[in-house]
Amino acid sequence: MTTSTLFPPAIEAYRSRIDAELQSYTRFDSDCPAKLAEAIRYCLLAPGKRLRPLLVLVATEICGGAIEAALPAACAVEMIHNYSLVHDDLPAMDDDDLRRGRATCHVAFDEATAVLAGDALIPMAFKILAQHIQPADVAIKCVAALADAAGPSQLVGGQADDLGFQFAEADLVTLERIHQRKTGALISVSLHLGALIAGADPEKLQSLTEYGKHLGLAFQIVDDLLDLQGSQAKMGKKAGKDAGMGKLTYPALIGAEQSQHRAEQTSQAAVDALACFGDAAEPLRLLARFVIERNQ
Repeated sequence: MTTSTLFPPAIEAYRSRIDAELQSYTRFDSDCPAKLAEAIRYCLLAPGKRLRPLLVLVATEICGGAIEAALPAACAVEMIHNYSLVHDDLPAMDDDDLRRGRATCHVAFDEATAVLAGDALIPMAFKILAQHIQPADVAIKCVAALADAAGPSQLVGGQADDLGFQFAEADLVTLERIHQRKTGALISVSLHLGALIAGADPEKLQSLTEYGKHLGLAFQIVDDLLDLQGSQAKMGKKAGKDAGMGKLTYPALIGAEQSQHRAEQTSQAAVDALACFGDAAEPLRLLARFVIERNQ
């Protein structure tokens, strides 16, 4: 999978800053076993879209904050996202052997090392927030927000229900509820963290919350469509797995055409939620368009 020039130049420039910052957080001391350190770097530094950390930075910027102040939170979100991917790929979960165009962690190393690498990324994320977000009261809010988004009622709960509804009948309300948590929670909290760091007022926080809710849903609908119609070479992971695993997806429930229409409607709802920002929100509007048009 290639990730070069995915975004407009104004947004693309931030990806290299995120990657450099992630590199700096993976310099481990001698007590970290070499194999574990290698596995963590293998997962975290793999080529990726970096959509969630980009949302942190853009949200901070349009709320009048400094990018430098938000970079630690951007990296923390990416660490939580990557831990979830590593565990999601395990044989006990979705049993994938390809991620971001190369072998998944448990294939490249072994299953135990993959579990431990994912485990390690969680405390790394919260340590970064606690140590590098200022002032302390904002750091506390960021820790609580990310813990909630990654916890049993959001990311982990959504993943549990995603597994629980394999080969089961369900309706669209159930499907959306699963993906608002499994996929949407980290997208929404990325925007929330950026706004918190910038000291955004309640109106802007609410606007970004609405944007994130709709963007996360649009992202997942497109993900389901790509699994059905996409190219493994472009996506960097196997296509066509959802149907074979009995996954509850939008195309399975409402068909590909209606899924595409719903994704576009949801993306537009995300854009509409940004009205209070005026022209300053153009980067987020571009990211909403990227979510709809992406092929990986």
